[in-house]
Amino acid sequence: MTQAQALSILQTGANVFLTGEPGSGKSYTINRYVAYLRARAIEPAITASTGIAATHIGGTTIHSWSGLGIKNKLDKPDLHKISSNDYIAKRVRRAKVLIIDEVSMLAPNTLAMIDAICREIKQSAEPFGAMQIVLVGDFFQLPPVVKTESATDLQIAFSEGPAARFAYDSPAWTRANPAVCYLTEQHRQDDADFVELLSAMRHNTFADDHLARIESRRILPDAAPKGVPKLYSHNIDVDRVNDKVLAQLAAPPQVFAMSSQGPEALVAALKKGCLSPETLCLKAGAAVMFTKNNPQEGYVNGTLGTVERFDKPDGNPIVKTRNGRRIAVEPADWALEENGAVRARVSQLPLRLAWAITVHKSQGMSLDEAVVDLRSVFEFGQGYVAISRVRRLAGLHLLGWNQRAFEVHPEVAAKDTQFRAAAAQAADRFGNMTGGETAAKQEQFVRACGGKIIAETGPSVPKVAYLPRPAKETGAARHEPRWQQTLTLIRSGKTVAEVAALRGRTEATILQHLESLRGMGKLSAPDIAHLGRGSEPAIAEIHAAFRELGTEKLAPAFEKLGGVYSYDRLRLARILLNERFAREVPRPSGFDMIRETKPKIKK
Repeated sequence: MTQAQALSILQTGANVFLTGEPGSGKSYTINRYVAYLRARAIEPAITASTGIAATHIGGTTIHSWSGLGIKNKLDKPDLHKISSNDYIAKRVRRAKVLIIDEVSMLAPNTLAMIDAICREIKQSAEPFGAMQIVLVGDFFQLPPVVKTESATDLQIAFSEGPAARFAYDSPAWTRANPAVCYLTEQHRQDDADFVELLSAMRHNTFADDHLARIESRRILPDAAPKGVPKLYSHNIDVDRVNDKVLAQLAAPPQVFAMSSQGPEALVAALKKGCLSPETLCLKAGAAVMFTKNNPQEGYVNGTLGTVERFDKPDGNPIVKTRNGRRIAVEPADWALEENGAVRARVSQLPLRLAWAITVHKSQGMSLDEAVVDLRSVFEFGQGYVAISRVRRLAGLHLLGWNQRAFEVHPEVAAKDTQFRAAAAQAADRFGNMTGGETAAKQEQFVRACGGKIIAETGPSVPKVAYLPRPAKETGAARHEPRWQQTLTLIRSGKTVAEVAALRGRTEATILQHLESLRGMGKLSAPDIAHLGRGSEPAIAEIHAAFRELGTEKLAPAFEKLGGVYSYDRLRLARILLNERFAREVPRPSGFDMIRETKPKIKK
C-alpha cells in the first residue's frame, strides 16, 4: 500500500493500524494526516508508547495523556480517580482522533486500560469512546518489557492470558478492529540486495547466503571507521565508549545545561524522552549526532558531524557535517503542546555524542553508516532494528553477533502474514469505493469531528503522491527556491497547514519560509491577511506583548503570556505584525528583526 492510499483511508475516519518495514514512511504519513486534520481545525491527540518516540512526533506519552501513568493494573477506584480529574477528562472528551505511535512497545493490558479510561470518560461503550484510533508501529521492532506478576481478576479481564505479550493480543485491539494499512514503499534503503537481506530476517528465512553477506561486513574493533556511530545493546557500553573517547581529546570541555519550563512531572517526561542529554559536555573534535529534524538549517535526526570550534559571541558549537556543511548550532525546544498551547518545554542543543548510542535510542533514525555490535543482543528484533538503521549494506560495519542477532519473534512473523493479508483486503475494500463515495466519507468524518470543510481546488490532498524527501520533486518545481512555491500557495489563499500538506512539509518549515520571505521584503499585507482570520483576539494579545516587551524575540513573549500560545502561533503573529502594522504602528527602540526562534541557554 502506498502512503497516499493509507492517507486516504485515514481521512475516512476508520480505525487504522499503520505499519510497514523500517523506512517505509509511517511517521511521514502520520505527519501528513496531522497536517490534514489541523487544516480543518481538528486537533488530534498525538501520543506514543515511549518518551523517545513521543519526541519524534511532537507528542506526549500515551501514559501521561490518558492519566494512566506508571500503573500496570487498573481497578474501579483507579478508574474513577482518573475519570474525575477535570484536566484529564477535558483532554479526553475533546479528542476526536487518538494516535498512538510505536504501539509495538505497548503491552496488551496497557492498551486495554487506555480503552477503559476513554470509554469511562466519554461515557460510551464504543471502543476508545468512539474516537478514531490510529495505531502506528512495526512489531518486528523492539517489543514491550513484560513484568512477571501474579494475575488478578482485573488483569485477566484486560488481557488474553499470561502468554499475551503484544498489543494486538489485547481485547481492545479486537474491538477496535482497525483496518490494516501496510506501507510497502521504501524511502530509507536504496540497496536492493540489502532490502532483500532485511526482508529475509523479517520473514524468518535468513539463510547461509544472507549470512555470507553479513560476514562480508565484519570488521575488527581497531578497523572501525572514525567518526561513525557505534550501536550497542547495553547502556554501559555506550557510556564507556563516549566517555573514553571524549577524555582523550586535548581540547578544553564546554558544558551546556538543559533549561526547562513547566510542571515538574511533564518536564521530567520530556527530559526522559529527549535524545539530547540534560548535561552535554563537548570538546572541539567531538563526534556528534543531531537529535532533531531541521532541514531548513541543514540537519535531521541522525545527521553526523564533528565539533570544529565554539562561536565566540555565545559559545555555541560550530559543527561540520559529513557532507562538508558548517552549522552554527543553536538551542532547540522539545515541547509538550495541547490545543496549540505549550504546557512544558525543555531547551538544549540538538546534539549528543555520537561515538556510541544504544540500539533502543537508534529507533527511528536513518544513518549513512554505523558500527554495530550484536555480540550481546538479548531480545528478538534488536539485531533487525540495529541493522535496518543504515541505508545500504556498504554502510554497515559489524563487530560481531550472537545466535539471537538475526532472529525475529516467530509469533510476530506469523502475525505479519495476517497483517499483509488484511492490508490487501483493506486496499480492495476502500479501493472499490468511487471517488465521490470516498470524498463523502471524508467530509462526513470532518463534520462529525466538528471540523471545517475545505473546498479543494485542483487535485485533492489524498491523491498527492507524498514523498519524504524534497529532492524527489521533479520538473520546474525542483529548481524553484523553496520559498517561491510557498509564496505562490499563500497568495492563493491557502493557510499554513494547507500549504504544509500540499508541499509535504511541516507547518514549522512553512513558517520558516514565510520568515525568509519577510526578511527579503517579498511579503505584502494582502498576501497574508487571511492567515489571521478567526484568531484576531489571540493575535492582538500577542502583538501587545511584543510591543510592551520592546522585542520580537519569542522566548520573552512566550514567558510573558504564560505559555498560552505555542511558539508557532507566536511566529505567525510576529509575521503578521511586521507586515500588517510595520508602517502604521511605531515600534519601540530596540524592536529588532532577527529571526531567532529558540531561547539561548545561559551558561
